[in-house]
Amino acid sequence: MSATQEGEFVFLKGFPKDVVAVSARGHISRANYENQLIPHIRETVKSQGKAHLFYEMGPDFKGFSAGAAWEDATFGLLHLSDFGHIAVVTDIEWIRLGAKMFAPLISSPVHVFHVAERDAALRWIEEAANKPEAKPGVEATHKIALLEDRLPPDP
Repeated sequence: MSATQEGEFVFLKGFPKDVVAVSARGHISRANYENQLIPHIRETVKSQGKAHLFYEMGPDFKGFSAGAAWEDATFGLLHLSDFGHIAVVTDIEWIRLGAKMFAPLISSPVHVFHVAERDAALRWIEEAANKPEAKPGVEATHKIALLEDRLPPDP
C-alpha cells in the first residue's frame, strides 16, 4: 500500500466457492467497489446462486469515500436476495452500529463481530456456506392417513 493509503480489497483464500471473503485495506473508493468487490460478488452469484459475505475492516482499514459508501448501499439494496449470510468484522463503532441498524431490513442473516472475534466469524460464515439452502414449503416426515382409510365399510 502506498503512503497515500490508497484502498484495496484483498480477497481471502481457502473458503467455499459461495463465500466472498474480503479484507478492506486503506481508504476504499468507489472505484474499489466498481472494479474489485462488485464484479467478484456478481461472478459468485452467477456461478453459485448466492454469495455469503465475510467483510473484514481491520486495523489496516482507513475509511470510505462518499462514493464508496453510496456504491456499497445501492449495490446492497439492489441485490438483497443475492446474499446468504453476511459477517461484518470490525471494531469501528459507526460501522458496527450501521450494520446492526440495517440488519433487520435485510432478509439475510447479518452478524457483526469484533476483530478479536475473527475466528468465530470465519466459523460462522463457513458453517452457513456448508449448510444446504432451505427450500420454500414444509418438509413432511409423516404422512396423514387418508380419510377413506378411516371410514367404516358400506353396509
